[in-house]
Amino acid sequence: MKANLINIFEKTIREAEIHISDKRISKINTIGPENASLPYILPGFTDAHVHVESSMLTPAQFARLAVVHGTIATVSDPHEIANVLGIEGVQFMIEDGKRVPFKFCFGAPSCVPATVFETAGAVVNAEQVGELLASDDIGYLAEVMNFPGVLNEDADMMAKINWAKHYNKVIDGHAPGLRGAAAKRYASFGISTDHECFTYAEAREKIDYGVKILIREGSAARNFEALIPLIDEFPDHIMFCSDDKHPDNLVEGHINVLVKRALALGYDLWNVLQAACINPVLHYSLNAGLLREGDAADFVLIDNADTFNILETWIDGELVAKEGKSLIPDLRSAHPNHFECEPKTADDFRYPAKNSENRIRVIEALDGQLVTNEWITDAKIIDGAIVPDLEKDVLKVVVVNRYSLATSADGRPAEARPADRRLATAFIRNFGLKKGALASSVAHDSHNIICIGCDDESIAQAVNLVVGAKGGLSAVGGNEAHLIELPIAGLMTDRDGYEVAGSYTKLDRFVKDELGSTLKSPFMSLSFMALLVIPSLKLSDKGLFDGESFQFTSLTL
Repeated sequence: MKANLINIFEKTIREAEIHISDKRISKINTIGPENASLPYILPGFTDAHVHVESSMLTPAQFARLAVVHGTIATVSDPHEIANVLGIEGVQFMIEDGKRVPFKFCFGAPSCVPATVFETAGAVVNAEQVGELLASDDIGYLAEVMNFPGVLNEDADMMAKINWAKHYNKVIDGHAPGLRGAAAKRYASFGISTDHECFTYAEAREKIDYGVKILIREGSAARNFEALIPLIDEFPDHIMFCSDDKHPDNLVEGHINVLVKRALALGYDLWNVLQAACINPVLHYSLNAGLLREGDAADFVLIDNADTFNILETWIDGELVAKEGKSLIPDLRSAHPNHFECEPKTADDFRYPAKNSENRIRVIEALDGQLVTNEWITDAKIIDGAIVPDLEKDVLKVVVVNRYSLATSADGRPAEARPADRRLATAFIRNFGLKKGALASSVAHDSHNIICIGCDDESIAQAVNLVVGAKGGLSAVGGNEAHLIELPIAGLMTDRDGYEVAGSYTKLDRFVKDELGSTLKSPFMSLSFMALLVIPSLKLSDKGLFDGESFQFTSLTL
């Protein structure tokens, strides 16, 4: 084919003829200067860190949507499904991804469960991590969230890191807000990336410690504006990622959107393309091609270097998307799951108040961020119970254990917890609900059921919709009830991705327009309110957790 070759390595654009044979670039002949009448060809885009499960789609369905936007590869951490199903879940992701023409690079989850302060469905121990890393199907050690364990040289954490070093595989980082000597020490163990920086100063400092910075722009966490100045200062150290992306956002765009935004802001074309196309492939040793002779024939055609509209996407010499239409087939998948939870009543969520309890700690959610604040306020007490205070935008948040048995840190099942104790209650602000409730079995990282609501009746109704479906997203309010079923691990569906995106858009609109949420992505934000490894105040099924001191704290003062 003839096209204007955007050669990122040489920083040139010239008309060329590209020959493809046996799925590879067999020959590139340069014809002459840029020819504006021809399309432009460049390597495909790579998402340098994503949890495919957060799209609520199987790998096969995720790929089907992503290729439309010029994405040919992802660096994918399967720790969401691993927290539910363990190694079985990781293998499901690998095998499902192999069914479609797409370059998935899955990692070995390093922190399953993420902490000992929550109930997960499985444990992935150091020996299992070693077995995974020995496989050619696993490309790296996925994000090391337990940075206190690294700093304290926890034996289990060190064993996992040493397995990655043994197999010469990349070690991904996760250390939000870690600075100074602690950040330098964390990086010294061979941890090479961080996608959790939310300020320029933090990212700039970590670059000095040899860490590659992933600029994240997902459905909830959005750090592009804060970090994009780094791209022209340190082009060799920057990549783009989405981390977590809901299906409606994936339909709208992927890494191509970040490329367009960066170019519109005036950042250097070659630095932007290096971050979007080159750096992830080289850093993770991906099997994706970079438009060189002998490389896999993975590339995109665009209209021009100004608008960057995707015309075609090719993977291994196969046309997989053309003019906004995916050519990857709509495939069904198996439905592995781990969901054992009984329906609840409104009384299960009642929080009795003691006479001395008149002040409470409230989780303050921040739109577009995974971090939260702690906010202190007077408790609203009615009929002897602490209740939501809608005038202050203080709602109730609950986490319900959806697994039959608690699982200890060493992987041995603990005694089953009584049904009335397998949940925890706290309060939260900034979701903006005026009525009803929303619930989800997507609750990072253990994926118990999380629900935020204005009253116990609505909370019970929303939770029970998820329980009845054995996984999903729900919202109730007035006389309406909405549900998206997620039968695969309570995280994903194998329904057509575009249909799922449409259902999610309808659900999201209901939560905003009818229930009153003011957040950009209320369900994505909801899913992170149980993520204990992100400061400062979060909730697990075992109780309210202080992410700064890394221990439980009391709801009341």
